Amino acid sequence: MSTSCLQTIRSNYARLSDKEKIIAKYIINHPQTIIHSTINEVAEKLNVADATVFRFCKRVGFKGYQAMKIALASEIMTPAQQILEDISEDDNERLVAEKIFKSNIKTLEYTLQVLDETSLTKAVQLLLHASRIHFYGTGGSAVIAMDAYHKFIRTGIQSFAFIDSHFQLMSASQLTGDDTAVIISHSGTNKDTLNILDTANENGARTIAITSYPKSYLSTHADVTLLTSSEETEYRSEALASRIGQLSLIDALYANVMMRNKKDSEAALQKIRSTISETRME
Repeated sequence: MSTSCLQTIRSNYARLSDKEKIIAKYIINHPQTIIHSTINEVAEKLNVADATVFRFCKRVGFKGYQAMKIALASEIMTPAQQILEDISEDDNERLVAEKIFKSNIKTLEYTLQVLDETSLTKAVQLLLHASRIHFYGTGGSAVIAMDAYHKFIRTGIQSFAFIDSHFQLMSASQLTGDDTAVIISHSGTNKDTLNILDTANENGARTIAITSYPKSYLSTHADVTLLTSSEETEYRSEALASRIGQLSLIDALYANVMMRNKKDSEAALQKIRSTISETRME
C-alpha cells in the first residue's frame, strides 16, 4: 500500500526548512487549490522561488511538482476524509471521545499505509533468531517498551525492559551479536535513546527502530525501521497520538513471533498462566 501524499508531507515536516514548512502547510490546508495551480502560481502565492517549491517536492520524495500534484489529486479525489477534526472547547464529553477514537483509527490507517512488508519480515526474523530481546524507550516510549516486554515474555525468548534510562544504557552495554534491541522513539532524536542505539550497535546487536521519522538518526542507524504515523491536534500532540500505532506494531511483531515459535511460545505461556493462576482467589 503506498503512502499518501499528504501523510508523506506531514511525516517530513519536522525536517523541512522554514520556507519549505510554509509550502507544506499550504499544501496540507489547500490541497484542492494545489491540484489546479502551476508551480509558478504557488511560488508567487507564497512569495518563494519556483526552485524552492521544486526542491520541496524532491525533499518529500517526489520527482518534481507535477509528480506531487498527480499523487495529491489521486488522493483527495477519493471519498476518504484525510483531515481530522480538531477538538473544540465547545465539544461535549461524548464528542471529544468520538474525535479521539476517530483520530486513533486514522493513526492506525496512516501507520498501515507506511508499513513496509520487507522491513516487517526482517524485524520478525531478527526477533525469532535472538537469544535475548531488549526493549528500549524513554518517557512515553518507555511505557510502550514495557508493554512489549509484557507481551514478549510469553514467546519463550528471553525478553527485558527497564523504565530507568541508566538501567537501559547499562543493559545495552551487555548486549552481544546474538541479541536484538528494539528501540522506540517517536522523534528518533532523543539523546538517551540514541546513546542506547549506538551502544547496541557497537556491541554487535541487531537493532529494530520504531519511530515516526524515516530520516531521523534512529531510523537511519538501525538495522530495520518500522514507521508509525499520526496527526497532531491542538489538544493532543503527535507523539501522544503515535503511541496507538507503536502499540499496534508491537502487537503485530508479537503475533508473528508467537506463530512462528509455536512450541516454545506455548510452553512459556503455559508456565505463565499456571504461575499467575496461583495469585487469584478461587
